[in-house]
Amino acid sequence: MQRRIPAVIMRGGTSKGVFFKESHLPSVPEVRDRILLAAFGSPDPYGRQIDGLGGAVSTTSKAAILSVSPDPAYDVVYLFAQVSIDRPLVDYKSNCGNISSAVGPFAVDEGLVPVTEPVTRVRIHQKNTDKLIIAEVPVRNGRFDEEGDFAIPGVPGTGAKIPLRFVDPGGAVTGKLLPTGNPKDVLVAGEKEYEVTLIDASNPCVFVTARSLGLRGTETSEIESRPELKRLIESIRAQAAVRLGFTATAEEATASCQAIPKIGIVSEPASYTTWAGTRAEADAMHVCGRMMSMGTLHGSFPVSGSISLAAAARIPGTVVQECLRGDPGDGDILLGHPGGILPVGVSMDLSGDAPRVREAVIYRTARRLMEGYVLVPERHFA
Repeated sequence: MQRRIPAVIMRGGTSKGVFFKESHLPSVPEVRDRILLAAFGSPDPYGRQIDGLGGAVSTTSKAAILSVSPDPAYDVVYLFAQVSIDRPLVDYKSNCGNISSAVGPFAVDEGLVPVTEPVTRVRIHQKNTDKLIIAEVPVRNGRFDEEGDFAIPGVPGTGAKIPLRFVDPGGAVTGKLLPTGNPKDVLVAGEKEYEVTLIDASNPCVFVTARSLGLRGTETSEIESRPELKRLIESIRAQAAVRLGFTATAEEATASCQAIPKIGIVSEPASYTTWAGTRAEADAMHVCGRMMSMGTLHGSFPVSGSISLAAAARIPGTVVQECLRGDPGDGDILLGHPGGILPVGVSMDLSGDAPRVREAVIYRTARRLMEGYVLVPERHFA
């Protein structure tokens, strides 16, 4: 027999996830995780998630769990879950910025917040990071209005523009914007030293230069086709996890700490062809970047990773800042990624002993794709 659990599938930015109300899931964490794994079809040794709702890549194996906030400073509480594809693992160590963009629309449509037109401001308590995100949700006739002319790289067509404001996102997981106190650190991987920047703005990230990996920085499919390169990138990421205190060993980081830190590869601006076949020109960006997502090249660039990159771009001495070209002034950092060019706004305070991100702003689209029930075999509830 199977149980029916109310669920909604939503696209948020360049990710897709299954959204649940907290009250519809078991309160015992271990049981809840078994339910999520079964709903997504994980673990699947074939890597297809054929027996569930997962899409066989990290960007489509995500869940959001929402409830009304008991704290009047917020409207809703949002817990993010990254569901592993091939392992019995549900990771709550970090947030997904793209999925965050669908939280406000879900809250509006599910009646979790009072609705005002034409824009409903939703104050989100991001539970994984204990941070505030403010979503400005377009509303018409009491529901999220997804129609609009705003386009984001990596998503076909256009939709309503949803501003997401990440308030004081520094130290979301580690407690510090620069967890080691340094704009640049050295990690050893494959018996070679690599200069990196460890930064935590919305999510912990490690950035390494493309040059140090023998890359131009504009590669896409070439990265996926080189297993030895992917092993090296993962080795650097795993060493960063140890340096940040997430795991005791690099082996443990690869086995059980897949989601953080995320690893990004940065380079000076360069022209290249996007996944969609369009041209991204060097003079239209300030920095070029690629990011891995659970061992696979991300099709665009994670929101949380882009916030960390933009913050690092404004801090003297980071490997990102050293790749920056042109003067963004107080405007957006323009990031060239596999899907196109992404503007990221960060307001910084560099006057004190340690740099601080006051606010980061990014713009996304979202859409409700399916609503109904996910069926989970009864044995997982035991």
